[in-house]
Amino acid sequence: MAVKLNRKALEHARSLIKKGKVHRDIRDDWSEHAPSTDDENQFLDKHGFDDFAKWHLGIDDAKSEGTKGSVSFPFGDFKKAHRCAIISLESRAAQYDHDDIAKAAKELLELIDAE
Repeated sequence: MAVKLNRKALEHARSLIKKGKVHRDIRDDWSEHAPSTDDENQFLDKHGFDDFAKWHLGIDDAKSEGTKGSVSFPFGDFKKAHRCAIISLESRAAQYDHDDIAKAAKELLELIDAE
């Protein structure tokens, strides 16, 4: 099965945006703002995989459940949603025909920009 929209992550992202937990950065900032592998591992150790997965709009049931490889399209740094991450993932999702993820990202950007 292809990568599909992680609906729990979408709800988490909407909640963060509604609470104002958004970093309104520009498109190319994500490479500098993205969590490092160490940051990811520390978050996983402290919070578990379910909370880790809520920071990724993509989920792939064909990959081993509970692994980093089973989630994709991160949208934040485990504290805030990042506008630059959502812009980046929208573009990547559209490029690889993950239309539901691209559509969700567009919705999140509209929410951020409406605030």
